[in-house]
Amino acid sequence: MEKPSVFCLLQSWNCQRVSTFYQLQNSIQSVLKTSEFFLPVEFNYSFCAHLGQEPNAEEAREESYLLKSIAWPEPLVLGLPLRQSSDPAQSYYTIQDPGDLQVGGQLVVKVQMHNFLGQPKKHGGDFLVARLHTPELAAGVAGQVHDHNNGNYTVFFPLLWAGVAQVELTMIHPSEAVMVLRRLREEQSDRVFFKSLFRSGYLSETTLCNLCLPHKQQPLCNYTDLQTGEPWFCYKPKMLDCDTRINHSKGGYKKHLLTVYESQFFQSGVNIKIPIHSAGVDNVTVQPAKVQTKGMHLEFTPSGYYYQGSWRPLSGVVMRQFNGSLVITQCLRGKMVYMYGDSTVRQWYEYLIAHVPELKEFNFHSPKNVGPYMAVDSNLNILLRYRCHGPPIRFTSVSSAEMHYISNELDGLRGGSDTVVVISIWSHFSTFPVQVYIRRLRHIRRAVIRLLNREPATLVLIRTANLQKLDPESSLFNSDWFSQQLDAVLRAMFKGLNVRLVDAWEMTLAHHHPHQLHPPSDIISNMVNFILSHICPVRRKRRRG
Repeated sequence: MEKPSVFCLLQSWNCQRVSTFYQLQNSIQSVLKTSEFFLPVEFNYSFCAHLGQEPNAEEAREESYLLKSIAWPEPLVLGLPLRQSSDPAQSYYTIQDPGDLQVGGQLVVKVQMHNFLGQPKKHGGDFLVARLHTPELAAGVAGQVHDHNNGNYTVFFPLLWAGVAQVELTMIHPSEAVMVLRRLREEQSDRVFFKSLFRSGYLSETTLCNLCLPHKQQPLCNYTDLQTGEPWFCYKPKMLDCDTRINHSKGGYKKHLLTVYESQFFQSGVNIKIPIHSAGVDNVTVQPAKVQTKGMHLEFTPSGYYYQGSWRPLSGVVMRQFNGSLVITQCLRGKMVYMYGDSTVRQWYEYLIAHVPELKEFNFHSPKNVGPYMAVDSNLNILLRYRCHGPPIRFTSVSSAEMHYISNELDGLRGGSDTVVVISIWSHFSTFPVQVYIRRLRHIRRAVIRLLNREPATLVLIRTANLQKLDPESSLFNSDWFSQQLDAVLRAMFKGLNVRLVDAWEMTLAHHHPHQLHPPSDIISNMVNFILSHICPVRRKRRRG
């Protein structure tokens, strides 16, 4: 649920029945099994958040405000049974007195959450998302959900096109599940674990690695980055030195994370990404704009919306369509495009390679889906590069020599009007305390500021998080709730800087496609068109004096 109050604290800083419950309760099974990789004994990893360089007083104040701004409402009473938790099948919404709706106005929807007993909920904290859409027009826009902390919610939609528009409301998680996710984030940040291979001659060993490890079990190798102070550790091999590390990889996922009680709140088809239906009509008819709608106060202004399948930003840039390799290469002529981050930004690199045959890739013999990658068009002097961000990163195998931090890469760029920087860093931080993400973004923000101070004409775009498909297991590692929390932090930390946000959250929420970690090609094409529209903006005609 996107809470309208997320940035308030930062202003100073720039029909199921009771029987269904019993049937469900009898069928509950643990979604997790034993791990095949040796892990340390039980350990509280919440101290991971406090490793790395100590923030100065100003940064500490900002961190405190950020954490307060994303604080989530708690149930009045913890430990409620499933039958008293939120049941999307018995909850409903109603469209408030639509009256004469016109383009430029807004639609207000009221939501009442009920439990499995059919009783109204008395507290908030459910994670809800909403969109308004017209399938015939391939139009859609995200809504904003306001939590009244009493079981009632209000959803605001801007009215941006004429026609019949349908309301779609989804409960991602009940409030009871969110409390479990918060516990996991603070206490089980090692639930995704990593490993490294060490090799010297014929000897090789593999050990566990992470942002922090219980050092009393065995000696550690300290790979803390000298420039940023970003911490990273591996257990020291028994027979080899620390400087024999050759790679980094995802080790796997911890199992048995939930109690039987907690697992009740993570059931596919019951309380993970379930639609909430209307108590009456679920659509409205929006009339073309009239004069009297101008100046109306809107509770929520999105970054953009879809119409005829194309993303239309509401501010900042005029969207252009770059159909075909010729128009793309003409836009990128003389440009150096540097993409840093996770696999969601790698999708853009792959899209351009697939749609622009003039871009010829260099073969670095990099592992598939890992990189680094580079492609050039020597005739038009185009350079395109992709590099993954530094640990934590859940890739199959990354050479130790290729483990670079984004901030260090940015410090190595000259910058200028011929330079485009694109960053996406969020997904691999979902299992860690938010302070870890704040620290990483702080280093990147400093480097972005240094880059823009050197060369103000450098174009910097930052991709936000997006929604994805969830099931009982993936929710514990990649829940949209984790992503929403990180997304709010990212937006706040880069607010006011000369950077452009690619709003992947709204672009996936507003679209008709099911949510996926890696959005499908028509969403990716809209994202790439958005980026290219910033690289090659529409030139406004000067008025003659």
